[in-house]
Amino acid sequence: MDIPYTVKSRPDTGVYNAKLGIWLFLASEIMLFGGLFSAYIFLRMGAPTWPGMIDGHMYTRASEILSVPLATVNTMVLIASSVTIVMAWASLALNDFKKYKMYMGITILCAFGFLVIKYFEYAAKFDHGYLPEDSTFLAIYFVMTGLHMLHVVGGIIVNGYLWGPGAKMWKTNPEQFKHRIEVAGLYWHFVDIVWIFLFPTIYLL
Repeated sequence: MDIPYTVKSRPDTGVYNAKLGIWLFLASEIMLFGGLFSAYIFLRMGAPTWPGMIDGHMYTRASEILSVPLATVNTMVLIASSVTIVMAWASLALNDFKKYKMYMGITILCAFGFLVIKYFEYAAKFDHGYLPEDSTFLAIYFVMTGLHMLHVVGGIIVNGYLWGPGAKMWKTNPEQFKHRIEVAGLYWHFVDIVWIFLFPTIYLL
Protein backbone atom coordinates (compact mmCIF):
# COMPACT_ATOMS: atom_id res chain seq x y z
CA MET A 1 0.00 0.00 0.00
CA ASP A 2 1.38 3.39 -0.99
CA ILE A 3 1.17 6.31 1.42
CA PRO A 4 -0.23 9.37 -0.40
CA TYR A 5 2.10 12.28 -1.21
CA THR A 6 5.38 10.60 -0.24
CA VAL A 7 6.67 11.32 -3.75
CA LYS A 8 4.12 13.59 -5.39
CA SER A 9 3.32 17.03 -3.99
CA ARG A 10 0.22 17.60 -1.91
CA PRO A 11 -2.48 19.60 -3.71
CA ASP A 12 -3.09 21.83 -0.68
CA THR A 13 0.52 22.81 0.10
CA GLY A 14 2.39 22.16 -3.13
CA VAL A 15 5.05 20.05 -1.35
CA TYR A 16 5.31 16.36 -0.52
CA ASN A 17 4.66 15.04 3.00
CA ALA A 18 8.26 14.77 4.17
CA LYS A 19 9.10 18.31 3.11
CA LEU A 20 6.01 19.67 4.84
CA GLY A 21 6.95 17.72 7.95
CA ILE A 22 10.53 19.00 8.07
CA TRP A 23 9.40 22.60 7.66
CA LEU A 24 7.00 22.18 10.60
CA PHE A 25 9.78 20.59 12.64
CA LEU A 26 12.22 23.37 11.77
CA ALA A 27 9.60 25.94 12.77
CA SER A 28 9.57 24.42 16.26
CA GLU A 29 13.37 24.44 16.29
CA ILE A 30 13.39 28.12 15.37
CA MET A 31 11.14 28.81 18.36
CA LEU A 32 13.49 26.80 20.61
CA PHE A 33 16.65 28.62 19.57
CA GLY A 34 14.75 31.91 19.28
CA GLY A 35 13.84 31.63 22.95
CA LEU A 36 17.47 30.94 23.88
CA PHE A 37 18.75 33.88 21.84
CA SER A 38 16.11 36.10 23.45
CA ALA A 39 17.20 34.95 26.92
CA TYR A 40 20.79 35.73 25.97
CA ILE A 41 19.85 39.26 24.91
CA PHE A 42 17.98 40.00 28.15
CA LEU A 43 20.69 38.52 30.35
CA ARG A 44 23.40 40.45 28.58
CA MET A 45 21.46 43.73 28.69
CA GLY A 46 21.03 43.27 32.44
CA ALA A 47 24.68 42.45 33.11
CA PRO A 48 26.94 45.34 34.23
CA THR A 49 29.92 43.78 32.41
CA TRP A 50 30.18 40.99 29.84
CA PRO A 51 31.45 38.31 30.08
CA GLY A 52 32.17 39.64 33.57
CA MET A 53 33.89 38.08 36.55
CA ILE A 54 34.97 34.44 36.11
CA ASP A 55 37.19 32.64 38.61
CA GLY A 56 38.45 35.89 40.08
CA HIS A 57 39.27 37.50 36.73
CA MET A 58 37.35 40.30 35.08
CA TYR A 59 36.82 39.77 31.36
CA THR A 60 35.52 42.42 28.99
CA ARG A 61 35.57 40.42 25.73
CA ALA A 62 34.38 36.90 24.97
CA SER A 63 37.48 36.33 22.84
CA GLU A 64 39.55 36.46 26.04
CA ILE A 65 37.85 33.23 27.14
CA LEU A 66 36.76 31.50 23.95
CA SER A 67 38.91 30.44 21.01
CA VAL A 68 37.84 32.51 18.01
CA PRO A 69 40.29 30.72 15.64
CA LEU A 70 38.82 27.29 16.49
CA ALA A 71 35.29 28.62 16.12
CA THR A 72 36.23 30.16 12.76
CA VAL A 73 37.54 26.82 11.52
CA ASN A 74 34.36 25.13 12.71
CA THR A 75 32.31 27.71 10.83
CA MET A 76 34.16 26.96 7.61
CA VAL A 77 33.74 23.21 8.21
CA LEU A 78 29.98 23.54 8.56
CA ILE A 79 29.65 25.80 5.53
CA ALA A 80 31.64 23.26 3.50
CA SER A 81 29.37 20.47 4.71
CA SER A 82 26.30 22.41 3.58
CA VAL A 83 27.81 22.61 0.11
CA THR A 84 28.62 18.89 0.00
CA ILE A 85 25.13 17.80 1.08
CA VAL A 86 23.68 19.91 -1.75
CA MET A 87 26.13 18.20 -4.10
CA ALA A 88 24.96 14.83 -2.74
CA TRP A 89 21.36 15.66 -3.64
CA ALA A 90 22.39 17.05 -7.03
CA SER A 91 24.31 13.84 -7.76
CA LEU A 92 21.13 11.83 -7.22
CA ALA A 93 19.24 14.20 -9.52
CA LEU A 94 21.86 13.34 -12.16
CA ASN A 95 21.55 9.60 -11.35
CA ASP A 96 25.15 9.44 -10.16
CA PHE A 97 24.95 7.29 -7.04
CA LYS A 98 28.73 6.99 -6.61
CA LYS A 99 29.15 10.75 -6.39
CA TYR A 100 26.25 10.86 -3.94
CA LYS A 101 28.09 8.44 -1.67
CA MET A 102 31.25 10.53 -1.93
CA TYR A 103 29.61 13.87 -1.17
CA MET A 104 27.45 12.49 1.64
CA GLY A 105 30.53 10.82 3.11
CA ILE A 106 32.37 14.15 3.07
CA THR A 107 29.37 15.77 4.79
CA ILE A 108 29.51 13.20 7.57
CA LEU A 109 33.28 13.60 7.93
CA CYS A 110 32.87 17.38 8.22
CA ALA A 111 30.29 16.86 10.97
CA PHE A 112 32.70 14.61 12.87
CA GLY A 113 35.42 17.22 12.33
CA PHE A 114 33.18 19.85 13.89
CA LEU A 115 32.66 17.65 16.97
CA VAL A 116 36.39 16.94 17.30
CA ILE A 117 37.21 20.66 17.25
CA LYS A 118 34.43 21.33 19.74
CA TYR A 119 35.86 18.60 21.99
CA PHE A 120 39.22 20.37 22.14
CA GLU A 121 37.45 23.66 22.82
CA TYR A 122 35.40 22.18 25.66
CA ALA A 123 38.44 20.36 27.06
CA ALA A 124 40.36 23.64 27.28
CA LYS A 125 37.51 25.18 29.31
CA PHE A 126 37.33 22.23 31.68
CA ASP A 127 41.13 22.26 32.14
CA HIS A 128 40.86 25.87 33.29
CA GLY A 129 38.03 24.91 35.63
CA TYR A 130 35.43 26.89 33.68
CA LEU A 131 32.03 25.28 34.24
CA PRO A 132 28.47 26.42 33.43
CA GLU A 133 27.75 27.31 37.07
CA ASP A 134 30.73 29.69 37.24
CA SER A 135 29.03 32.56 35.40
CA THR A 136 26.02 33.55 33.33
CA PHE A 137 28.22 33.83 30.26
CA LEU A 138 29.59 30.31 30.62
CA ALA A 139 26.10 28.95 31.28
CA ILE A 140 24.86 30.49 28.04
CA TYR A 141 27.93 29.29 26.16
CA PHE A 142 27.63 25.67 27.27
CA VAL A 143 23.84 25.46 26.92
CA MET A 144 23.60 26.98 23.46
CA THR A 145 26.69 25.38 21.92
CA GLY A 146 25.91 22.08 23.66
CA LEU A 147 22.38 22.03 22.29
CA HIS A 148 23.71 22.84 18.84
CA MET A 149 26.23 20.02 19.20
CA LEU A 150 23.39 17.58 19.93
CA HIS A 151 21.77 18.67 16.67
CA VAL A 152 25.03 17.94 14.87
CA VAL A 153 25.05 14.45 16.38
CA GLY A 154 21.46 13.98 15.20
CA GLY A 155 22.50 15.02 11.70
CA ILE A 156 25.35 12.50 11.75
CA ILE A 157 22.94 9.72 12.70
CA VAL A 158 20.44 10.59 9.95
CA ASN A 159 23.02 11.23 7.25
CA GLY A 160 24.98 8.15 8.27
CA TYR A 161 21.86 6.01 7.85
CA LEU A 162 21.12 7.54 4.45
CA TRP A 163 24.73 6.95 3.42
CA GLY A 164 24.70 3.35 4.65
CA PRO A 165 21.69 1.02 5.12
CA GLY A 166 19.12 3.59 4.03
CA ALA A 167 20.80 4.00 0.64
CA LYS A 168 19.21 0.69 -0.46
CA MET A 169 16.06 2.66 -1.26
CA TRP A 170 17.85 4.15 -4.26
CA LYS A 171 17.38 0.82 -6.05
CA THR A 172 13.70 0.38 -5.15
CA ASN A 173 12.33 3.94 -5.02
CA PRO A 174 14.89 6.48 -6.24
CA GLU A 175 12.50 9.44 -6.28
CA GLN A 176 11.51 9.00 -2.64
CA PHE A 177 15.14 8.47 -1.66
CA LYS A 178 16.08 11.72 -3.39
CA HIS A 179 13.35 13.44 -1.37
CA ARG A 180 14.83 12.01 1.83
CA ILE A 181 18.20 13.50 0.98
CA GLU A 182 16.55 16.86 0.31
CA VAL A 183 14.82 16.74 3.69
CA ALA A 184 18.05 15.76 5.44
CA GLY A 185 19.73 18.64 3.65
CA LEU A 186 17.15 21.13 4.89
CA TYR A 187 17.78 19.99 8.46
CA TRP A 188 21.55 20.21 7.97
CA HIS A 189 21.28 23.72 6.53
CA PHE A 190 19.33 24.73 9.65
CA VAL A 191 22.12 23.36 11.85
CA ASP A 192 24.59 25.40 9.82
CA ILE A 193 22.51 28.58 10.03
CA VAL A 194 22.14 28.27 13.81
CA TRP A 195 25.92 28.09 14.16
CA ILE A 196 26.37 31.09 11.87
CA PHE A 197 24.24 33.04 14.38
CA LEU A 198 25.92 31.48 17.43
CA PHE A 199 29.46 32.24 16.29
CA PRO A 200 29.26 36.05 16.15
CA THR A 201 26.75 36.32 18.99
CA ILE A 202 28.74 34.39 21.58
CA TYR A 203 32.33 34.57 20.33
CA LEU A 204 32.63 38.02 18.76
CA LEU A 205 30.06 40.44 20.21
